[in-house]
Formats: sequence, structure tokens, C-alpha cells
Amino acid sequence: MDINSSELTETTGAQIGAVTRTLSRRDVDGESGRVMTISQTYPTSLNDLWNAVTTGDRISRWLMPISGDLTLGGHYQLEGNAGGEILECAEPNTLAVTWEYGGDVSWVNARLTGDETSATLEVEHVALVDDADWKQFGPGAVGIGWDQMLLGLNLHLSGGASLDPAEAMAWVESADGVRFMTRSSDAWRDASIAAGEKKADADAAAARCLAAYTGVGPDPAEGVAG
Repeated sequence: MDINSSELTETTGAQIGAVTRTLSRRDVDGESGRVMTISQTYPTSLNDLWNAVTTGDRISRWLMPISGDLTLGGHYQLEGNAGGEILECAEPNTLAVTWEYGGDVSWVNARLTGDETSATLEVEHVALVDDADWKQFGPGAVGIGWDQMLLGLNLHLSGGASLDPAEAMAWVESADGVRFMTRSSDAWRDASIAAGEKKADADAAAARCLAAYTGVGPDPAEGVAG
């Protein structure tokens, strides 16, 4: 069964509020790295969540096709997107990979906790980001993409369905998709302010980031400054 655009829309309102987002800094080989942390709890077992985020067939059903050697020390490639090396894989709790895209390398660390009825995925995306780039676009540059990924995972885990690539792309470009990205942008803006960014700077960066994602200004009904 495929997830269609109406199911994506029905889920989006609750999805934004179900996700926790925080920002911090961390030393990376003597440089100050930025850490974006995003987490969500799902109505499934810990073992099922682990299977969904580490098995090629399952990843392809909620994210995008993936290829490569999905074992410790192996390399993966998401079709048309990032690839990298699997640095750590300790079932069912820890997964760490490099995230290599467009000539840049960052690091993704996933921690899974839970039991037979509920499981939580916490993802850290650690990157060395130039201060000027961060000021221009803020955390939404990466965060909106992570929100879209967790939306797909939530739909898959809730009903076992798969994303239909054509439906998903059409939805992203629709008014409903823009509203979801606007809400995601708002949430990452709020996380930025909570981490110490000046509100005016966070508002401006969120507006520029949203425009880059959608090709249009913010939806007046939602607003990135509301």
C-alpha cells in the first residue's frame, strides 16, 4: 500500500508538534561544529524501529532508494542524495554514519530507545557550518529536510505503507506541502531563538530558507514570524 498525498496532509498538523528540535555546539577536530538534534517517539517496538532505519528495503519505503554495503565499515548511497560510510552500528541502539553531499561531509548519529510498544529515534546531525552561511539560512536549511524524513518514517511505522515517489513530490510542491515546510521552518526558528540567536536574525534566516525551499515567500496564513 502506498502513502498518498491526502495521507501526508492529514498527518502534518500533529507531526510538527510530535517532534523535538534542539541546537547546540560541539568540538569537531578542534573546530566548533553545529549540532542539530531532532527526535520523535513512534507507536512501534524498538526492534521494528531499528529494522526500519537500517534495512535497505525498509529505508526505501519511507525515504528513498538506497544502495551499497549496509554493514559496519560499508558505504551507502541514497538515490540522488547523500551517501557515506557506516561508522558505528550497535543493534538496536546506535547507528553513526558520515553524510556526504555536494562535496561537504557531516556526521549523523542516531540513538534508539524503547520497548515492545513504543520507541524513540533521536538523530544528531553534526556539521562544520560557516557562520555566514548559518546566519543566511539558519538551521532550517537542513532541518526542513529532516522533518520531511521523519514525516515519511512516521507514516510508514503507523501503518506499514510506503511513500509513492510521484505522490510525495507532488505533495511537496502543493499548498499543503508548503504549509508543512512553513511550520517546520517556524519550529527550527524557535529552536534557534531558544539556543541564543537574536529573534530578528532568526526570523530573517527562516524567511530566506523557506523561500529557497519553496521558491515563494512565506504563506501569509502561517508566517515565519508568527
